[in-house]
Amino acid sequence: MPDLSFQVEGASAVPFAAAPLLAFQVRLANATGETVHTVALRCQIQIEATRRRYGAEEQARLRDLFGEPERWGQTLRSMLWTHTSVVVPRFTGSTLVDVQVPCTFDFNIAVVKYFGGLVDGEIPLCFQFSGSVFYAGAGGDLQVAPISWDKEARFRLPVKTWNEMMDLYFPNSAWLYLRRDVLERLHRHKMERGIPTWEQALEELLDRAPEEVRR
Repeated sequence: MPDLSFQVEGASAVPFAAAPLLAFQVRLANATGETVHTVALRCQIQIEATRRRYGAEEQARLRDLFGEPERWGQTLRSMLWTHTSVVVPRFTGSTLVDVQVPCTFDFNIAVVKYFGGLVDGEIPLCFQFSGSVFYAGAGGDLQVAPISWDKEARFRLPVKTWNEMMDLYFPNSAWLYLRRDVLERLHRHKMERGIPTWEQALEELLDRAPEEVRR
């Protein structure tokens, strides 16, 4: 029966996709030598937020997510990022596959708040694998076995890679999700004052706000 190991070797943005997409290059190696016909691979990705340091600027930017830094001993925890899957084609020995992860730029999502609050450095990730392996048995017949639940790999995603991906899809832009009634109020404000763009409507409101809000 195959004994698979996993290693994440890199990550890069996928250009020209319909939505932001990161591809993680994952190497699968089989220690027992059988020909693997295919792998139906599932992957859960966790952000191990406690496995890095945070500067003063990052602590300020992450206050909305974790609260005051004095409370981070209780509030800073690992976070589930996403689940994804891939079908790995036939290989013997080892192979390299792209595990693609769709990404969002909605700052109401905790993961995006976390990524957006980081200035530089790396994001510690834990990949937990599961699924099924289809392989050639001793007589050449097709066999199937589950991937052991304890298979995992760690990878430190550069913050720069995340930022480059978002700049590729949303250059000099960000998305803000609003309740419909709030959007309608903002739209009325924009129309009544003849303001041509949403950005200018928000800038006009911010210019009227107290100094501490503008900062």
